[in-house]
Amino acid sequence: MMKDAYQKYAARYDIFVEPFNIALRRIGLKMFPPKEGMLVLDVGCGTGSSLRLYYDAGCRAFGIDISPSMLAAAFNKLGRRADLRIGDASQMPYADGIFDLVVAMLILHEMPGEIRPLVMRETVRILKREGRILLIDYHTGRLGFPVGWFYRTVILFFEIAAGRKHFTNYRDFMAKNGLCKLIESQSLAIERKKIVTGGNIGLYLLRKM
Repeated sequence: MMKDAYQKYAARYDIFVEPFNIALRRIGLKMFPPKEGMLVLDVGCGTGSSLRLYYDAGCRAFGIDISPSMLAAAFNKLGRRADLRIGDASQMPYADGIFDLVVAMLILHEMPGEIRPLVMRETVRILKREGRILLIDYHTGRLGFPVGWFYRTVILFFEIAAGRKHFTNYRDFMAKNGLCKLIESQSLAIERKKIVTGGNIGLYLLRKM
């Protein structure tokens, strides 16, 4: 059985990490405002904070995560209001072209380099032709001073604290030009882009070409 790398963090995740993520979620909602009845999937849904926002906006919420402990926290938060599944995002159990929006927030940098392109391919596969993908993750461009360097210090603290494997994947993600390289690999068009936290985090709204 695969070890749950997030077991010791799940209970405290919303206390220590979620305060930094709230603003990012709100920006993401503005970039592609949810509509009643829209099918939304959160890849690596964690404790379900994003899904709760989309459910409250009238969307049908779906979440997938590889960590049983994080998914248990999401279930405690959402109950039956969301379709939550334990699973590997590189082989998702969904039919082709069913989602209006697929969100992946601060999850791709956690994955091994060889897995990220597979997850992106799956994300495109399950997206409706007119659907959108919202990627939120670390940006590899120039940092502003002093805000950018302050946030980079905070980010490095969390990435190192998450363990050696996690930090190795983060460094690989940054070395490979992060989201930009992954977007190019799937021939996706950038509809909107926003760089925040002094250059540390990018939000990309994408569509199929």
